[in-house]
Amino acid sequence: MKSPVDEAVALFEEGFSCSQAILAAWAEQFNLDRSLGIKLSGGFGGGFGLMGGLCGSLTGAAMVLGLKFGSDKALDKASKYRLYEKVRLLGEEFKTRAGSMYCRDLLGFDLSSPQGQIAAKQPGAFSNCSEFVRIAAEITREILEQDSLPAF
Repeated sequence: MKSPVDEAVALFEEGFSCSQAILAAWAEQFNLDRSLGIKLSGGFGGGFGLMGGLCGSLTGAAMVLGLKFGSDKALDKASKYRLYEKVRLLGEEFKTRAGSMYCRDLLGFDLSSPQGQIAAKQPGAFSNCSEFVRIAAEITREILEQDSLPAF
C-alpha cells in the first residue's frame, strides 16, 4: 500500500489537480468519501481556479489539516486557532522548501494571463508540480505525525 505522500504524487501524475491529489490521498483516513473529496477540491487547482494564486497543493493540504484539527462547533475558538497555527506552519514550511506559496511563482508564468494560458499548453509546463505536491504532502504528513490527538 502506498503512503499518502506517494499516493498524492501518483494521483497528480494520473491527471488530478494538485489540490485534488492531496485531499484524495488522505480522504479515507478521515472517513471522507474519496470521490466527494476530489469534487470538493476540484476548483483549487492552478492557484485557485487557474488564477495563479496559492498553490493548490497547499489548499488541499489545508483541507486535510482541517479534517484532523478542525471543529464543527462555531464557538470552539481553541480548535479554530490551533488549525490556523497548523496551516500557517504548512505554508511557512512549504515556502521554505519550494521557494514560494504561489502557483505563478512556482510555475514561472501566470495562468490568469493570456500569455500564461499559452505557456500552460506547452509540453512540460507543469513538470515541476509533482515535486510541489510531494513537498506539500510530506509537510502534511509531518504535521499529522507530530500531533498525537485522535483524528476525530
